[in-house]
Amino acid sequence: MTTATPTMTKAASGLRNIALSRALVAPALIFSIALTQIPFLVTIYFSLMRWNLLQPKERGFAGFENYIYVFKTGDLFPAIKATVGLTAISVVTSLLVGLLFAILLDRTFRGQSIARTLIITPFLIMPAASALIWKFSMFDTNIGVINYIVQKLGFSAIGWSTEYPYISVIILLTWQYAPFMMLILLSGLQSQSREVLEAAAVDRAGAWRTFLLITLPHLRQYIEISILLGTIMLLQAFDPVAIMTKGTGGTKTLAYLLYERAFVGMNVGQAAAYGVVTVVLTIIVATIALRTLFKVFMTGVNK
Repeated sequence: MTTATPTMTKAASGLRNIALSRALVAPALIFSIALTQIPFLVTIYFSLMRWNLLQPKERGFAGFENYIYVFKTGDLFPAIKATVGLTAISVVTSLLVGLLFAILLDRTFRGQSIARTLIITPFLIMPAASALIWKFSMFDTNIGVINYIVQKLGFSAIGWSTEYPYISVIILLTWQYAPFMMLILLSGLQSQSREVLEAAAVDRAGAWRTFLLITLPHLRQYIEISILLGTIMLLQAFDPVAIMTKGTGGTKTLAYLLYERAFVGMNVGQAAAYGVVTVVLTIIVATIALRTLFKVFMTGVNK
């Protein structure tokens, strides 16, 4: 009869721990899969159906007919261009503005907590409410704050949503997501070693050289996380386009194009096909964009 050695006992204990950890994670994993993948599978099913809400009796299997429509109409590639352009510019501007605010708030001063709360407020407002605020309170030709200042400076009022819809959407998205970037970057700034910064000050490195050679490399991971999460969220931006521009001026994104087919064209099958194509293209574009941004950032830091 063989006796259990310490090594065998330790291995059995390790296997029990692994099984226990998997059992604890399993419910959350199953719930996540059910919550995300089942709707996507249903969308794929709908994309293979001929289903127009205006003609409910003609519902039936369509095969790849909806996908052929998606690529033949010519609306897809302009929407991809608008989505990538708005997302890339908004992420970069939000990151730069967020970095500026993070640097300003990375110090002790009277009213610091109030200032931080006020700065993160735009990110806490619902996207639809933010779009309405900017459309009527800021960009409106008659009562908008920006046009009031412009007229006081001696210039004529500007119809931002109609004359400069692309810039208007970028301004709104930057205002809304810069606080999110600021929170991530501020946590990175506060995790810096104070001893290293004090040593740089003793060596008379200067604020700019200290930032470039010490702070910026330290923030690399935080910048990557900001870009990653910001890209994921901004790719889904819909409210600014729907409320402010209605897709005019090169702002018809993939999200708005899908909305048009579903709620304006009333075609569930085509809208589902747009949704599937959008998911696939979003993954591809986001992966390429993120890798490109990371390489550019690392090249700049290494120089």
